[in-house]
Amino acid sequence: MKKPVASADAPFSYIVKVGHISANPVSVTLSADPEECQGLARLWQVLDVRGLKAELQINRWKKDGVRIRGQVTADIVQACSVTLEPLDAHIDEEIDQVFIPEGSKLAKIATDENGELVVSVDGPDIPELFSGDAIDAGVVVAEFAALAIDPYPRKEGVDFTDHIEDDGSSDRRPSAFAALKDWKKD
Repeated sequence: MKKPVASADAPFSYIVKVGHISANPVSVTLSADPEECQGLARLWQVLDVRGLKAELQINRWKKDGVRIRGQVTADIVQACSVTLEPLDAHIDEEIDQVFIPEGSKLAKIATDENGELVVSVDGPDIPELFSGDAIDAGVVVAEFAALAIDPYPRKEGVDFTDHIEDDGSSDRRPSAFAALKDWKKD
């Protein structure tokens, strides 16, 4: 399959034509080149992305859906949330995502007798909808990797020792009567 030119919104892209997918899983290995790593670093707001690799299995799901399963690994450099020093991080995340076309009967969301949507935290994710005849597996890989990034990385052994929390006592506004007590009538 042809690899498209990445855009600012999707610096890592790998288009999969839905019509070419069979019931038998197809193994795909994706890895980001240096230019794509720079784009991902900007997108994820990290100092550097040293590498991103994904091993995927792509196959049909039910009649008209697509399932992407696999593993994504990445090595990134983040700024420590306390000292702002560069901090290496490793991402190793499992991917399991189902896609269904917008017009599919599978896109209908099941509800209970009251018409409410019931979602189990431990249950499978709701399938993603797609339009057209293609799915961007590169974007799926980048999203799963981004969700695994620690939003507040901290260098080992670093604490907030110099930080003093405000107790909130200075946040109270004086009462209107306290302000009037010093007011003198002329």
